[in-house]
Amino acid sequence: MSNPMAAGGMGGWSMLRSMRSSDEVSSHRLKRGVARRIVAFAQPYRRDIVVFLLTVIVAAVIGVATPLLAGDVIDAITRGGPEGGAVVIRLALFIAGLAVADALLSLAQRWYSARIGEGIILDLRTRVYDHVQRMPLQFFTRTQTGALVSRLNNDVLGAQRAFTSTLSGVVSNVIQLVLTAAVMFTLSWEITALSLVLLPVFIIPARRVGRRLAEITRESYNLDAKMNATMTERFGVAGALLVKLFGRPDAEAGRFAARAERVRDIGITSAMYSRTFFVAMLLVASLAQALTYGLGGWLAVRGEVSAGTVVTLALLLTRLYGPLTALSNVRVDVMSALVSFDRVFEVLDLKPAITERPDAVPVPEGTGTVEFRDVRFRYPSAAEISLASLEEVATLDRTINEPVLKGVSFRVEPGQMVALVGPSGAGKSTLSMLISRIYDVTDGQVLVGGVDVRDATLDSLRDEIGVVTQDSHLFHETIAENLRYAKPDATDDELWTALAGAQVADLVRALPDGLDTTVGERGYRFSGGEKQRIAIARLLLKAPSIVILDEATAHLDSESEAAVQRALSVALTGRTALVIAHRLSTVRDADQILVLDEGRIVERGRHDELVAVGGLYAELYRTQFAVADSPSPYADAPHPEPVVIPTREYLADEALPPAVAN
Repeated sequence: MSNPMAAGGMGGWSMLRSMRSSDEVSSHRLKRGVARRIVAFAQPYRRDIVVFLLTVIVAAVIGVATPLLAGDVIDAITRGGPEGGAVVIRLALFIAGLAVADALLSLAQRWYSARIGEGIILDLRTRVYDHVQRMPLQFFTRTQTGALVSRLNNDVLGAQRAFTSTLSGVVSNVIQLVLTAAVMFTLSWEITALSLVLLPVFIIPARRVGRRLAEITRESYNLDAKMNATMTERFGVAGALLVKLFGRPDAEAGRFAARAERVRDIGITSAMYSRTFFVAMLLVASLAQALTYGLGGWLAVRGEVSAGTVVTLALLLTRLYGPLTALSNVRVDVMSALVSFDRVFEVLDLKPAITERPDAVPVPEGTGTVEFRDVRFRYPSAAEISLASLEEVATLDRTINEPVLKGVSFRVEPGQMVALVGPSGAGKSTLSMLISRIYDVTDGQVLVGGVDVRDATLDSLRDEIGVVTQDSHLFHETIAENLRYAKPDATDDELWTALAGAQVADLVRALPDGLDTTVGERGYRFSGGEKQRIAIARLLLKAPSIVILDEATAHLDSESEAAVQRALSVALTGRTALVIAHRLSTVRDADQILVLDEGRIVERGRHDELVAVGGLYAELYRTQFAVADSPSPYADAPHPEPVVIPTREYLADEALPPAVAN
């Protein structure tokens, strides 16, 4: 007896998968026009889809024709006679030919299915990835990385199934069901009707099994997500360090094991439910075949039908249950595919905050001029830049944020160093992000080289501006690959020149793999000072005319700070510099100091002038030096001979420019 599960096309397993996801699908509200967008998206593959569907149709016809021929073989055998043997051989050869054709069609279906499916995956993933790269920085601060990655993996694969398994399954099952039912009723409506009596006996309990499976599967997904989040946090360098410093390994392992054990229990339960479903369907189909043989055999003995007809009906029955059960859930299958597309389109419909105008002009090369004209800025609300599904919240916050910058105006001439100081939250880092167009101003203008950054080409703007932050990021790649991120066509000689300028070439040469050394996750194989100098080497390789230093030495010890400042002395030579600093001693020789408070420039001038005025800058300066001069609580404790570390005065003898000397 043929296996009804295998013969059923999108049979039992497809139905089971559909019932698992039915609750999630039914709760998702599709946007208007999704189907139209899917059709437009499939346009490049329309010829492949047509050929694919033709192979599916022909394969469905062959699937119905084979049992008919098998019945004719039985009739020829029972008739006997001199020509019976020749007829049987001809029919057998024809059945063999259909089998070969079916095998070739199966290969063709797989080829076209892979071609269409993989092509759609490529198009969707590349479009989503490119689109996400253009989203504002605040989008990434709000979005769960795992949820975003899921859109590029799970939902893209779900969308791909719309044109492969779902589309082919629906077409194949409809054709197979119609042809099979028509042939069966033509041969014997009594036997056909009786064979279908048991179908509700299978479908009704199966739906209850499906609901239970949906519940435990959803719990399993939630537990898997929690375990993945735990592993991601604990296996990162920073998380692993925190666990070693404060964590309790036994408690960590116990909590993880409890979740893993529950996933194991769910897996066992799910396996038993699935197997029970499979056995139930196989049993019902076998019982239906038994009824067919019983009634058909009785009719054949009475001479009302032939023996071949009974065999044909029994074989066709195996091709009837699969399509019936699959098509009973076709709405869920189609909706699942539509939901996947809708979730992908949801990301693509988010508008990037920064776009290049069609008539954009390049920033004049090497100009170095920066100007702010009455700049006002507020960060966008969550509803403007994010999705509730990516943040795992019911609704997004639509509260309009208060302005961060309120009418800021200043000008930096080529080669000047301007320092931005002020309390935390005053708007210093925000101001620097407007220059490199990480965000766009809400009102006013930011000009680089006399060109409004909103009118400039993004490539020319990036070429003119280089940034070193307090925690410069390095990818988990080699030193060479991290450096070439700034200049992909840089030669090895250029890399070594940049490393030498950043005072880190000797360190890299001493490494066994040199430039091919992998830096580790976020560059953690290097110390903070070494990582900062590699980042400065990357900036030197880029050779921008404007350099922004956002607390570039904030978290370094004295020795590392000294090394980084020597590297910065090279990086700032001949360039316009904007330096954001909390330690005012590092910017006392700046050409101009801008003091920000609550989004406004409240003071501006040189160090001595601002100290003499006695305003906010003088207060910040006195506070820092009071803390620096306060006695150590360990002053009376015994201590070893002091270690000589290069002081700022020593660094001054190294010919540091005023921009970085203290």
